[in-house]
Amino acid sequence: MKSGSNLEAILEAGHFAFTGELGPPRGTNGEEVKKKASYLKGMVDSVNITDNQTSVVRMSSWAACIILIQEGLEPNFQMVCRDRNRLAMQSDILGAYTHGVRNMLCLSGDHQKFGDHPDAMGVFDIDSMQLINMVKQMRDEGKFLGGADIEDPPKIFIGAASNPFAEPYEWRVHRLAKKINAGTDFIQTQCVYNMDRFREFMKRVVDMGLHEKCYILAGVTPMKSLGMARYIASQVPGMDVPDSLIDRLKGAGKGKVAEEGIKFALEQIEEFKEMEGVAGVHLMAIEWEHRVPEIAERAGVLPRPKP
Repeated sequence: MKSGSNLEAILEAGHFAFTGELGPPRGTNGEEVKKKASYLKGMVDSVNITDNQTSVVRMSSWAACIILIQEGLEPNFQMVCRDRNRLAMQSDILGAYTHGVRNMLCLSGDHQKFGDHPDAMGVFDIDSMQLINMVKQMRDEGKFLGGADIEDPPKIFIGAASNPFAEPYEWRVHRLAKKINAGTDFIQTQCVYNMDRFREFMKRVVDMGLHEKCYILAGVTPMKSLGMARYIASQVPGMDVPDSLIDRLKGAGKGKVAEEGIKFALEQIEEFKEMEGVAGVHLMAIEWEHRVPEIAERAGVLPRPKP
């Protein structure tokens, strides 16, 4: 499948992919998107644009994607099942593709009770597995979910997320297999902090041959502070932050925790480069986009290859 996606071309060529992430603003200031994008340009192969992450209202993902394209970056259009029914989803996919979007990440979405509109009605007309399959049907069969033909079908490079750490842990690799069978081309994992558990997960992925059917990018989020580490460890469902990492950050000393967090992230990236089945890294430097050039430089992933 040739979608015209830079990310797809990078992965197909066998290069170690390096993707980034950008959260749209809580308002209409497109300059904020452009500023964040400026730090990512030339540093990553594509940029995820989140879709009302943590169930908090933000500029729509597809609108921020268009700004990114205008700034010369390739977006990964995120879509969650929480906020739209299948008509709106298919409509937005057509619109986003028409404006140049070539990658899409299909997600369930954080439950609305976690956000700033806890009384909002969750739509969840279809789930993430069905969303993946719907995009694949639109692309490969040229048909809407209702069965009608699509004029000029959207040739989307289909992505999905995987959390290797949520319980029941033994089932995670089988859920990944279901997403791949539904039509996923690439996977970005949840932030990895427990490397032992991730090694076990990837061994199972390789044993099942899943890495040969789909490109897997390991999620990396550098810890900015001890407070961030403790919050993620105790308050964010499905995250696994080992006590050893918190102790390491604690031992870094005053004013040095962020640097220690970056060092740990760099160590992870080095290991992921050599880990069987890992095709790249998805760097989620949340509200820390200005540190991405430094992290990319120190990680030895520059210059980014041209497919």
